[in-house]
Amino acid sequence: MLRGNERFVAGTPRHPRQDVERRESVAFEQEPHAALFGCSDSRLAAEIIFDKGLGDLFVVRNAGQVISESVVGSLEYAVSVLGVPLIVVLGHDRCGAVRAAIDSTGPDAAPLPPHIAHLIEPIVPAVHRVGGAVIADPRTIDSQEVLREHLKDTVRDLLESSELITDGIAAGTLAVVAVNYRLVEGRAVPHFVVGDVGEVLSPTEKDTMP
Repeated sequence: MLRGNERFVAGTPRHPRQDVERRESVAFEQEPHAALFGCSDSRLAAEIIFDKGLGDLFVVRNAGQVISESVVGSLEYAVSVLGVPLIVVLGHDRCGAVRAAIDSTGPDAAPLPPHIAHLIEPIVPAVHRVGGAVIADPRTIDSQEVLREHLKDTVRDLLESSELITDGIAAGTLAVVAVNYRLVEGRAVPHFVVGDVGEVLSPTEKDTMP
């Protein structure tokens, strides 16, 4: 995936496995090599930024990459039925959901529509860890720091919600990688890893769960 992203950054994508033959070959079964849970942002199309093709990635998305029952169920399906060895949790800079969570903590914040408020609620603890218990001016909050904290929370929530996924990590058959995507540059930067990713990342890119 990192090699595909490097091609995307360099402006030399190969657009692999996107032809008629590939479409026909995956029509009756799928064997993706990774699951990706990312933000629904229109600028974050997984197969494009990682230069992948049909059937390569099992993609789950919602605004702000917030863990929910449907997300956990979808990722468990990818692991238990499709046999993916890797889950990528993909966040990005200039995230609207993160910005909304930050702005919602201000003393004069206008009420949000209920479904949006419910969606961003899991991001708010990350905002307070960065900005403190009382936030006088949300404009002073570093959204990148909030994103990094939210990525930690997302992975923790996933592991706490799924015994199947934690068992896979413990058995050495599954890894979870948190990645931060930079919109202008187009680069996907690994943030931390839970589990053994083998050859997916180089030793210098591996880290432990914060």
